[in-house]
Amino acid sequence: MSSLKVSENRRFLTRADGTPFFFLGDTAWELFHRLNREEAEFYLRTRAAQGYTVIQAVVLAEFDGLGVANAYGDLPLENNDPTKPQSKYFEHVDWIVNKAAELGLHIGMLPTWGDKWNKKWGQGPEIFTPENAQTYGAWLGRRYRDKPIIWILGGDRPVENENHFAIIRAMARGIKQGDGGTHLITFHPQGGQGSSQPFHNDEWLDFNMWQSGHHSKDLANYNMIARDYNRTPIKPVLDAEPRYEDHPVMRKEDYEANRWFDEYDVRKAAYWSLFAGAFGHTYGCHDIWQFWDKTRPVVNRVRTPWKQAILLPGAVQMGHARKLLESRPLLSRVPDQSLIVSGQGEGGTHVQATRDEKGTFAMIYVPNGQAIEVDTSKLSGARLRAWWFNPRDGKAQAAGEDAKAELRRWTPPAATVANGNGGNGNDWVLVLDDAAKEFAAPGA
Repeated sequence: MSSLKVSENRRFLTRADGTPFFFLGDTAWELFHRLNREEAEFYLRTRAAQGYTVIQAVVLAEFDGLGVANAYGDLPLENNDPTKPQSKYFEHVDWIVNKAAELGLHIGMLPTWGDKWNKKWGQGPEIFTPENAQTYGAWLGRRYRDKPIIWILGGDRPVENENHFAIIRAMARGIKQGDGGTHLITFHPQGGQGSSQPFHNDEWLDFNMWQSGHHSKDLANYNMIARDYNRTPIKPVLDAEPRYEDHPVMRKEDYEANRWFDEYDVRKAAYWSLFAGAFGHTYGCHDIWQFWDKTRPVVNRVRTPWKQAILLPGAVQMGHARKLLESRPLLSRVPDQSLIVSGQGEGGTHVQATRDEKGTFAMIYVPNGQAIEVDTSKLSGARLRAWWFNPRDGKAQAAGEDAKAELRRWTPPAATVANGNGGNGNDWVLVLDDAAKEFAAPGA
């Protein structure tokens, strides 16, 4: 088992030996429910090769996961009783968990989708009480005690009353009883909300999740991350469900105009949140989370069969973001907007900056090719080495070396970039290194 823990500075995740763990997730909500083993292996191998480290999947799935059998004709529970799990169904879950482990992946396991404890919308039915939630959690905890699991409670529903609080807390207690506290636990909230709102002060909540959601193309998820980054007690935070690639934009006027999120939108969400202080990021694709193919009903304008969508450009480009951050010290990175003297942008042109706490490097995401001025006094060393990192292909081009005072004004390389919606998409990351440090090229 590759166990994970919160870093000493409470901002990141590490492996048991203290080495950094970069959380690059994918939302594969229907993985256990809809895919057979051959399909699941294809999916997992592809995501592992693309650089993902966490696969978020649901045991009691959203699409009538209690009443519609999995790919092998098995239901998860006897008579919808959480205290009576069906062995055949969980043998398939076991197989996927083990295959993921073989490929170096963690499963971000949701014990249930939220409609099973708060049927505010969806299929339901509500089957959980605090008592059976604890029993079910303990059973799951024991079963996956020695597997690479991150527990994710919740499931896209709000916590609206004391019974909801009691169910979630009881499930967390049960999991800890079952696995001996060997795995991290968090909470997946409703769209536009974060886990910190109901549970930040609960000891079982190891890190915070936001669902910035699918409402608009330039939603300021960096503000959501900053809000939790600045909370006490300090807990790591990430955007675990941002705008999905190949998903319709849900704001009314955009939806009616048939607008879609593309690779530029998902890149922007990733770099905005990471540079605002997130310890990792979850990518999502509208076709993948439901594993849609032409034999299944269309849900919210889904349009690309999942085996094609798995290679969409944004999915590949998330691996470039991981490599960029891992090419510099990972556990000492802090957000710092004061680096940007001018050219900060607004709306879709918002510029986001991060740096090493000792000033050995800085990274600045410039989404629309605008000129910026940087306060280089925050960086160590008398001379700086500069790079432009291309988030579309993961390649860096040297941009010179000079005294700090001479490296203040920057204009990204000119490029004509066509993205999925025919927009600009000419985004870049400026990387400034203390020239005395022997850093490799960004992303190498």
